Amino acid sequence: MASPSEIQPAATAAHDTFDARSFSVRLDGRASIEHQLDIHVLDLVDAVENKDIAVLDVLQGLKYVMDYRVRGGKMPNLDAAIMTRLAKGLLQHMGHQRGNLIAKKTTEEADLAFVLFGEFIDEVHEFRLAVSEYSASDLRHSMKLHRRCQPRSPTEQREAAAALLGLLTTRFPQFADWRELVKEDEHDDIERLIKEFPDKFRAPVMPARQAFFPPASLYFDKNVERLAEMYGSSTEKGLAASRIETLRSHYGPNQLPDPPKPSLLGMIWTQLTDFMVIILIVAAIVEFAFQDPNPAIVLLVVVVLNVIIGTSQEYKANKALEALLTLSVPQATVIRDGAKSIINSSELVPGDLVVLEEGDAVPADLRLCEVAQLEIIESILTGESLPIAKNIRTIRKRTRRIPLGDCKGSAFMTTVVAKGRGKGIVVRTGVTTEIGKISQAISSTPNQKSNIERKLSLLGKILVAVAIFLCGVIVAIGLAYRRPPVDMVKIGISLAVSVIPEGLVAVVTVTMALGVARMAAKNAIVRKLPSVETLGSVTVICSDKTGTLTEGKMGTQALWTADNTMFNFTHSTSLDPEMGCANIVSSQELSLALNAETESPVIAGLTPKPVSKTISDMPNHLVASLMSAALCCNANIVRDDEKSAWKPIGDPTEIAMVVASRKANVSREYLENEVGMTKLGEYAFDSERKLMSVVYQPGPAKPGSMSLPTDSAFVFAKGAPEQILVNCTSSLDTSASGAKGYDFFNEFPTRPLDDAYVEFVSKRSSQMASSGLRVLGLAMRKVSSQDAAAIVRANKSTAAETDLVFVGLIGLIDPPKEGVKASVATCKRAGIRVIMITGDHVATATAIAKDLGIIDEDNPAESRAMKGYEIDLLSEEQLAEQSPFPVVFARVSPDNKLKIVKALQSKGHSVAMTGDGVNDAPAIKKADVGVAMGIGGTEITKQAADIVLADDNFSTIVDAVKEGRQVFDNIKKFIVYLLSCNSAEIFLFLMAALVNTEMPFSTMQILWANIIADIPPAMSIGLEPAEKSIMDRKPRPMSEGVLTSVTSTVILLHGLIMSSITFGLFEWMGATGFLGIPMGNAGLVERRSAAFVILTVMQLFQSFLSRSVEDSVFKTGFTGNLYMVGAFFFSLACTIIGLMVPGISDWLEFKNFSPQVWAAVVVCVFVQLVCMECIKFGVRTVRARGWFGPDNITAAARLESRADLHVVQVVS
Repeated sequence: MASPSEIQPAATAAHDTFDARSFSVRLDGRASIEHQLDIHVLDLVDAVENKDIAVLDVLQGLKYVMDYRVRGGKMPNLDAAIMTRLAKGLLQHMGHQRGNLIAKKTTEEADLAFVLFGEFIDEVHEFRLAVSEYSASDLRHSMKLHRRCQPRSPTEQREAAAALLGLLTTRFPQFADWRELVKEDEHDDIERLIKEFPDKFRAPVMPARQAFFPPASLYFDKNVERLAEMYGSSTEKGLAASRIETLRSHYGPNQLPDPPKPSLLGMIWTQLTDFMVIILIVAAIVEFAFQDPNPAIVLLVVVVLNVIIGTSQEYKANKALEALLTLSVPQATVIRDGAKSIINSSELVPGDLVVLEEGDAVPADLRLCEVAQLEIIESILTGESLPIAKNIRTIRKRTRRIPLGDCKGSAFMTTVVAKGRGKGIVVRTGVTTEIGKISQAISSTPNQKSNIERKLSLLGKILVAVAIFLCGVIVAIGLAYRRPPVDMVKIGISLAVSVIPEGLVAVVTVTMALGVARMAAKNAIVRKLPSVETLGSVTVICSDKTGTLTEGKMGTQALWTADNTMFNFTHSTSLDPEMGCANIVSSQELSLALNAETESPVIAGLTPKPVSKTISDMPNHLVASLMSAALCCNANIVRDDEKSAWKPIGDPTEIAMVVASRKANVSREYLENEVGMTKLGEYAFDSERKLMSVVYQPGPAKPGSMSLPTDSAFVFAKGAPEQILVNCTSSLDTSASGAKGYDFFNEFPTRPLDDAYVEFVSKRSSQMASSGLRVLGLAMRKVSSQDAAAIVRANKSTAAETDLVFVGLIGLIDPPKEGVKASVATCKRAGIRVIMITGDHVATATAIAKDLGIIDEDNPAESRAMKGYEIDLLSEEQLAEQSPFPVVFARVSPDNKLKIVKALQSKGHSVAMTGDGVNDAPAIKKADVGVAMGIGGTEITKQAADIVLADDNFSTIVDAVKEGRQVFDNIKKFIVYLLSCNSAEIFLFLMAALVNTEMPFSTMQILWANIIADIPPAMSIGLEPAEKSIMDRKPRPMSEGVLTSVTSTVILLHGLIMSSITFGLFEWMGATGFLGIPMGNAGLVERRSAAFVILTVMQLFQSFLSRSVEDSVFKTGFTGNLYMVGAFFFSLACTIIGLMVPGISDWLEFKNFSPQVWAAVVVCVFVQLVCMECIKFGVRTVRARGWFGPDNITAAARLESRADLHVVQVVS
């Protein structure tokens, strides 16, 4: 008897032959041409409305059909309906122009459509009939002949115009007079054209073009032999070496362009040209000009800090494209002139014959021409981890755009061969490949400012405008009082400095950085600080499924056996065999189930009951099914002692089956080592049979183990349910004697298959599939030892895979992660509506969406699914107008994902996009917030993203949304605080200017106040804890500014109160000598010092009052934020140091004063507290009466009017 090592190569060889079907299948010439024309005509007409369709690509495809299949009388007659639509489509695109009003020129697309129009007139009778239906005015409007025959027009354009005009005037009697086809004032140009090209009017023919080069396309609808001929190549010998340089000069090298790298100087310049920074620089220059260097130095230090912070953030963000360099494939195996060689992949050209072996990275986009059990992992493009079985069949569909996962006859650059081998013709290289298009999409997507950046930028510009205006007001008032102009300019600069919150950028950055630290503790790594806040206000989140919503690995969820018993498996994705077990979910006698009028549920069962792990106590059908699942696999799991973890080896589907069998204690290791099963041979799975089978011979079992009859053998098979049933003649029956273990398999009871049972199994398979399961059929066959040897010697799968006995169906799924369903419910409670976008099939996607609560089964009208090809048929605008907007998108392509993001943004949504594959990178970069997966994500996706999830968990996104809302609340609170303090300084200066008195502060004192009274307390406000109701409100409107009418009013009132108290005391001290300070100019320095302390302490106390706009400070408390208490005392200490420490006080122009001033400070703070509480009471009153709209700062008014937040979950 042959050993397993002998039979395996032979068995494999039986099926290791190349699929040559494409060579024997030759489509009818006219039907093939009309099919290709129909595809391109559909796109040509749709491109008028759908701007996502590349018209030039469509026209180049038509050019290929004309040059290679029609020109030269090869096809003089074609379908009339297609020709009618082609004529219409070409006319729609012939008139496109570019340039200014005076010097307009036709576009490249228009010129190509113009030439094709003439060529089809010259070659195809039905096209001429279609053109004859148009009037002269219609043609005159579309052809734009007057633009093509100008003296400045290129010679090729003028020649083409002459040829087409000649064809029209000679082939169509109604167009015999060329004057009817040209604008009257352009007749002179046509007469000049007739003299220049007289032959085109006597014997008109479209001008010959240069050598034909097929356009870059997948050619999934072409016979591969003809495709090779089109490139001058061969499926056996490849390209001739003499053609390589010609093709490379036309198509270019097979490499991705280097990503743009912004210079460091450019980033610094961007920061320096910020409007607010420019004002600060100008103020510093003026201070230097007036020989007052101290305030100028402080201003420049603030500028430098802002530039450093901004540049560092931009530098990190702009590293996204560098990861593209790692996507290139270094080498390729190619056949040229019949000889195989290894070359740099950059030297590949379209037409090259590439050889693929297991483990190779695909070096370009290929149309496969030979395959042998070829499977390719395309997760980098589709996000799906399972390998795709490839074939060479042509795909006949009325579209050029089909999901990448359905392109079974194509292989894509940078994907990896998981199994088998093959050959393919290169059809796309470099930037025209699928990965090249993605790189271009990323490169062409500009970096966009976040929502908070835009709002703060607008606020900054408003404040700068206010500063300039008030500066002018102060100077004008001073000049009216005949004060020295230089002094007034310096005072105006001081006021401008008061208006501009120099610490705003620093405080915002630090607050977001603190949010980053909190998010990092929750496994969300933030790469771009502004995205922290933006995530809290998004209206759309596009989230990856595999590994984000789901566990990212296959597990066995259900096993239905032939006796109508349903089992499930706990902890199915855990590789630990000791974790989890099999449970009986439901069972009904088969005869009753076959006769039942209603169907019982498949998976939704009663209370699950654990199954014994002792084989003799297990249900017989479960043992038989698990034997098939365990033995008909080549995958395995091994223990890694160093990491104390289990490691999977092999195909993910087989791993799931191996894990299930181990959890039930019916593993391959047990069957081989304890029961004595010996593998005799194997017929590997292939995409044609959709089956795998193995032959096992029982041997002597160890004592205490299940013993099988040693004079017999077993064939075990697994595969597509329909293929299993086709090869089965019976099903495993129950033992009439109640036999178990050895006795059952010795008896091996079966019942013949009939139509009723096959229909019953089919329904069970459909029900399991509709639950999102990947369903495989299981079967076995008992044979004699002699028959087993004959099966092995036959080397034909049909010898093993006939007369099989059906034993069950096994359902596998990538299950949802724990906690995700609850997170989806939290999203809905927070105004978040979940939408799923997946590369998976629509049935699986819908089932998972229902399980997670994304699809609301109680509201089917709002639960709509859309497939990728349907998205292709819609423009971005049409997709945005879908009502209701789909909650599930299935079989999507990278272009679909980007279109969805753009469509949602066009409707005013703030979009967050999550993903892991390179295919997600363009949409991630385009989105307002890009979220990448840290574990399963590719490097380029992480670099393009704003946030990286360390645990690849959707629940982490929900936590990040909460954190983002908290960050915005805190930013808004400290802006209220900052502007309250700065407005106090503004009012103080205005009061002094209006009464023509000395300014209460010097420029240095203003800067010092802004630093010590603004930054530390504001940073402590950034540490305010989140409000309890933060996730019980809808997202705030994107149009809502940082400040509302309520907060703006409160800011002005707070500032007016603090400035009035300070200015009143400043003037009282100067007039009366109050608090022991000399009157008049003699005590000016002491008065300024006292005024500084009074205002600064009130500003510090204002931080406690700013914890809420309307709630009393006695409700919010003083100790709820200990960081604020610490910031208060720190800033107070800095105030005292500035006043009393020699050297520092001189530099700040301070002078010590009497202790009575401190008593006055306490009184002023008490007056401030009383006034602020009155204002808050007024705010609460007017809000209770509905005089103001909702304000987002307080918990009492959190429900802004806003449409539901869409969380679009992009599942790959």
